[in-house]
Amino acid sequence: MSHHYSGADFGFPLGDARLDFCDLYAFPKPGDTNRSILIMDVHPSKGLDPPGATTTNEPFSPEAIYELRIDTDGDLVADTGYQVRFVPSESGEQSATVSRVDGDAAGGEAIVEGAPVSIGAEARVTEAGDYRFFAGWRSDPFFFDAGGALNDFQFTGDDFFADADVCSIVLELPNSELGGGEVGLWHRALLPAEDGDWAQVERGARTQVVPFLVPNEEKDAYVGAEPADDARFVDVLGHSLEHTGGYSPEEAQRVAGTLLPDIMRYDPTRPVAYPDNGRTLTDDVADPFMAILTNGKVSDDKVGPHDDLLPEFPYLGPPHEDRTEA
Repeated sequence: MSHHYSGADFGFPLGDARLDFCDLYAFPKPGDTNRSILIMDVHPSKGLDPPGATTTNEPFSPEAIYELRIDTDGDLVADTGYQVRFVPSESGEQSATVSRVDGDAAGGEAIVEGAPVSIGAEARVTEAGDYRFFAGWRSDPFFFDAGGALNDFQFTGDDFFADADVCSIVLELPNSELGGGEVGLWHRALLPAEDGDWAQVERGARTQVVPFLVPNEEKDAYVGAEPADDARFVDVLGHSLEHTGGYSPEEAQRVAGTLLPDIMRYDPTRPVAYPDNGRTLTDDVADPFMAILTNGKVSDDKVGPHDDLLPEFPYLGPPHEDRTEA
């Protein structure tokens, strides 16, 4: 669902919901087209396998690096990016440090330090220089009839995410920090590896590709890969499309090629139109993907955008559950 549940059998990467990448959004700031809003959502509040609430109220993993990767020259290799790290939760409180990095460097220049993570309804926003930053629980903006998708695409309009929460990382920045034109964006999560380096355990940008089209035996390889190498997964996605949509092998390969590389292209000077340019919080990304998945047989899950979005930063609505007493 979107990119929710990218582990095996609609589970979470390494069984940890905090690492699960849900959605990526990029759009010009409302009322100021010289600035952009970038949102990475992780850690859905409820799961599918097993069903029910996720196992921890701690928003973000303190062991992980959450990173927004930015390709500025079109070669599908990150030229810069933003890394976010969190301290362990103490008495329900976490804080974040945001660093701007070059390429694959770890650390980088800290641009936001000690930013408080929001647990309750109030959005705790941090301003630092040209940046505004938010991290914490929010109402999940993704909308989709997940049950219908898992019931042979028999959609009833039951929005699985209507009462769900998600942990959001929101960054407002000048467009100049993105370069002079179109960029490629994607998210990844890193954990410490046994060799003392960092291991990539999650990544993505496009919606719903991993849960629906990448089989269990290929998921680790896919989420551990880089967009520059995504051509090797065309056969994998093509085979899945043959099964879900009844495509011919040749047509399945062609359609699979349109879904890769797994990046989001974004040019703040052009109108936002997913999947060609960025993504807003109200873009209906599920319907066109269902049309691809079913070869045009189904193209409407009967679900629309949520009505709890905010007109100002951080734009996502307050969480449904109050975790301040958890």
